[in-house]
Amino acid sequence: MDTENGSRWLDDEEQRTWRTYLETSRLLMYQLERDLQPFGLTMNDYEILVNLSEAAERRMRMSDLASATLQSKSRLSHQITRMERKDLVRRENCESDRRGLYAVLTEHGWETMRSVAPHHVDSVRRHFVGRIAPAELARLRGALEPIADTLRGQRRRL
Repeated sequence: MDTENGSRWLDDEEQRTWRTYLETSRLLMYQLERDLQPFGLTMNDYEILVNLSEAAERRMRMSDLASATLQSKSRLSHQITRMERKDLVRRENCESDRRGLYAVLTEHGWETMRSVAPHHVDSVRRHFVGRIAPAELARLRGALEPIADTLRGQRRRL
């Protein structure tokens, strides 16, 4: 069935698949977030810690970190302020660009990342990876990669 503007409605199978994906995504993120709460972290905190821990010298330009975490620069700035209060990160001026700032993982942030990461990986395994057979996991990745590639490309053009 078509809408007034010519778009096609989802058929029953497409609708069930889409809604199952949405519900699963929300429930999974909710559970992963809950599993980080005992450590005083949110998923946003953890994602920032991961990005910084994997970056050269454990530091990233704030604009690059905003892009990597899909956050606006303003939202990231507020998030970094909260994380600075916990001594997880600090800001440093960029010597080559007076307007630029780096987010830098502190020693406490690095130790936090090292102690929390095994628990987070266990949570991901319990709630996601371990619930899917290896062959199905590969098929799922294969199905999702073209979508992610397209969306990344569209984001870069903005």
